[in-house]
Amino acid sequence: MRGMTCAHCVSSVTEEITEVPGVLSVSVDLVIDGDSVVNVESGSEIDEELIRAAIDEAGYDLVG
Repeated sequence: MRGMTCAHCVSSVTEEITEVPGVLSVSVDLVIDGDSVVNVESGSEIDEELIRAAIDEAGYDLVG
């Protein structure tokens, strides 16, 4: 994910992804001026487009 620069960014993304049905937990490895990594744990498979939409809603871009 690109564009994240601080703990507030991490909080925004975590909050949006946590609202996706089925998500159990979210962790974000912040890489300032680089591609941050988001790990999502769920009890079942979740459509990647729902995660992408949540990240977009938080104002960031999912890459890869």
